[in-house]
Amino acid sequence: MRRLLLAGWLGVIAVAGGILLWIFAAPGWAAFAVLPVALLVWGWVMLGRNWRSWRYAERADDLLISRGVLWREETVVPYGRMQLVEVTSGPLERRFGLSSVQLHTAAAATDARIPGLLPEEAARLRDRLTELGEARSAGL
Repeated sequence: MRRLLLAGWLGVIAVAGGILLWIFAAPGWAAFAVLPVALLVWGWVMLGRNWRSWRYAERADDLLISRGVLWREETVVPYGRMQLVEVTSGPLERRFGLSSVQLHTAAAATDARIPGLLPEEAARLRDRLTELGEARSAGL
């Protein structure tokens, strides 16, 4: 989905830039329209690496979310601290059959989000995390 958005926007920029440079500058300047195409190739590879870097693991007492290629970021959310687990799916995500799971805790800085899940897996994870969160928070 992100690759489609990248290709769409950079394709429009490359074509429009090439035509505008051809008309208003000189035909030689239209060669600069290749820059968005180069950015498209680089972005295509980087988006693939980024997508493969997302991981999550349901552990005994918490949920571990790991992401990042150059800068690795790991978020650990204890089940007892979860206040809300929501499944979201925007128009493009629905078109591609994807959903995201967002975890909310009392800490405002917690960015516990798992994107790109199949809707069935997102619903299963939401139900499981809600069940574990209710069981762990009973003693508070």
